[in-house]
Amino acid sequence: MTKFSNVVRFKVKHECVDDFLQHFSDLPSFQGSLSQILIKTGEQNYCSVGLWESEDAVVAARPAMIASLDTARHMLEEISPDTGITDAVSGPVVVEL
Repeated sequence: MTKFSNVVRFKVKHECVDDFLQHFSDLPSFQGSLSQILIKTGEQNYCSVGLWESEDAVVAARPAMIASLDTARHMLEEISPDTGITDAVSGPVVVEL
């Protein structure tokens, strides 16, 4: 099976950065997850990158990931009116070095 990845972009409220980082650090290990990292891409901007065993694994974990996000929504700012508070994409891994 092909590995799969999900990527989610966030803009964290200035006063919530420390709490958001702690929230991300405390995430459970989702079944089928190979790794989860959080990248700081700007002053209050972050990008979460997950690597998964398969597309089925990320699909199965999605309800738990959304439930976790629901507990952190109050820490996030709207990225844009069209995007909302998260900008998520996912797909198969096509090159891994």
